Amino acid sequence: TDMPFENIDIEDAKALIDSQDPIIVDIRDTASWSSGHIENAIHIDNTNVQSFIEGADKTRPLIVCCYHGNMSKGAADYFGNQGFGQSYSLNGGYTEWAKQE
Repeated sequence: TDMPFENIDIEDAKALIDSQDPIIVDIRDTASWSSGHIENAIHIDNTNVQSFIEGADKTRPLIVCCYHGNMSKGAADYFGNQGFGQSYSLNGGYTEWAKQE
């Protein structure tokens, strides 16, 4: 595949979290993040994205979470192009994740 990222379902994401300790980034707004997010996720916005990329271990898988799995595609594509070896967009976003908690 030529795409720098892949889509990942909630179930597969949970398996990845259990087995490979991926980095999870949440790109939703602060209010949404504050009201609930995936455990150990990092809140990323324009103010800290650059320092995150510079400091991250790019050998770890990266899962990008947004609201419904749309915005995260662009972000996962971006991170994949920044050197992350495995970049994933979470299908359904936090909306779907929260339903399965």
